[in-house]
Amino acid sequence: MNAESDERIEAAEKASPESAPGGTTKVEKVERELGSRAPGFIKASKPLHLSWQVGVFVVGLGVVVAGVLMLVLPGPGWLVIFGGMAIWATEFVWAQLVLRWTKRKVTEAAQRALDPKVRRRNIILTTVGLVIMAVLVGIYVWKFGLALPWTVGE
Repeated sequence: MNAESDERIEAAEKASPESAPGGTTKVEKVERELGSRAPGFIKASKPLHLSWQVGVFVVGLGVVVAGVLMLVLPGPGWLVIFGGMAIWATEFVWAQLVLRWTKRKVTEAAQRALDPKVRRRNIILTTVGLVIMAVLVGIYVWKFGLALPWTVGE
């Protein structure tokens, strides 16, 4: 259940702290990107770190389950699911990788959606769909008439 191996921590500590852009060292950047973000005193004690990980997992699981329920109930389901993944990503490398992949895919989709050709195609398809729906509603009203709910009993 450990989020990162002891060998990787030791290797990161032994690495030379070459300066990276922004004034952070490469070691700090690696630790910030992948691995546990628990405070140092929690990481120092294995039982405390394990209980921290269990707590983070349980809280993240609760948020993800609430998000899944919101997919069928009213509420921002996907937003809450991604929030639960973000909670998990504070402690677990696998969740950090999933969240990184998801962010990359969402960014790529947003860039594709802003492409002028794709926007034009989407506008045309939406317009055609709305025209088809309007024609179908018109045919239904012409064939069966329009019965308003407050005049049905009369």
